[in-house]
Amino acid sequence: MERLKTKYKEVIIPKLVKQLNLKNIHQVPKISKIVINRGLGEAALNSKILDTSLNEISLVAGQRGVLTRSKKAIAAFKLRAKTAVGISVTLRGDRMYAFLDRFISLALPRIRDFQGINPKSFDGLGNYSLGLEEQLMFPEIDYDKIDQIRGMDISIITTAKTDNDAFTLLKEFGMPFKKYKILF
Repeated sequence: MERLKTKYKEVIIPKLVKQLNLKNIHQVPKISKIVINRGLGEAALNSKILDTSLNEISLVAGQRGVLTRSKKAIAAFKLRAKTAVGISVTLRGDRMYAFLDRFISLALPRIRDFQGINPKSFDGLGNYSLGLEEQLMFPEIDYDKIDQIRGMDISIITTAKTDNDAFTLLKEFGMPFKKYKILF
């Protein structure tokens, strides 16, 4: 069993029951899925970019990505209908906990001049999203094999009803948030 999953069941649930004044352990918020997304506008012109990005995302996530395609043609962007424009991976269960563990303990500390992640990136419904500017922070990516630095978006979807509950949950998992005076 994954380290963070064990920590959630044995340490975080009892702590959150007390902190959030919950009556039942089934009311404790949990992470339901993590979605990793990369938009590739230039992939419409070069299919090699699509293949390398698909391999990179698969290495980072531990699961093969799905191509996202354009719904309609837009001449201004030189885009045809049903052209591949991005890659998306949805992680659940053990793979989700494994990715979150690697992300918190290995990838985030490798960011240059890292001060913490922004605690204001919650969506109002208890979900957290952040954008990364480069893929080099992940230890799975070999610096010599990348052709271009590309970013990605990571969304952590929780069952929390409020942003404050989701913040408390992610803080207990060890998410390194920046220090702010007023959060919510």
